Amino acid sequence: MPRITPLSATEVTPAIDAAFEAHVTDYPGSRITNMKATLGRSLLAFQVYMQWYPLYEEVKKIVGNRQAYLFAHAISEGSNCPLCTTFFRRIIIDNGERPEDLHLTDSEQALIDFGSAIAQHKGEVSDELYAPIAERYTDQQIVVLVAFAGQMIATNVFNNVLDVNIDEYLYPYLPLTNKTQP
Repeated sequence: MPRITPLSATEVTPAIDAAFEAHVTDYPGSRITNMKATLGRSLLAFQVYMQWYPLYEEVKKIVGNRQAYLFAHAISEGSNCPLCTTFFRRIIIDNGERPEDLHLTDSEQALIDFGSAIAQHKGEVSDELYAPIAERYTDQQIVVLVAFAGQMIATNVFNNVLDVNIDEYLYPYLPLTNKTQP
């Protein structure tokens, strides 16, 4: 059970409604999820967290679509965030792969390990994990990747602290060992 319930349709203020509408217009295919409806209890919080989207677009420009969602999945899994991990499991599965059986190049694995370590070790990343990233990406690109990791972790923390329910549309993507609906 969530600690703070998502806004119901009757609780949405005109300002929040406008922000919700702008979000789904600006990012086709997006929806107002349980997390976003919970963030809607504060317009500023919603606006700040929705900056995840332009940052994610920058990550995709740097590493490509597949590596971007794998990076985000690794961070979410490293943060032990069931909601975000399931969200990215959906993207992985819908792109024809199994999260439990990914085939990665060495550079892809390095990026996944980097993202996971950032989440698992609160930003403490060994030189061994950082070196391949520094060799492959520019300083500007690394700043974007690390900023995105921080934004992703913030999203994970928000969902974990408030026990935000996994949205029903994600239930089919839950790991097989966790098929009970939250």
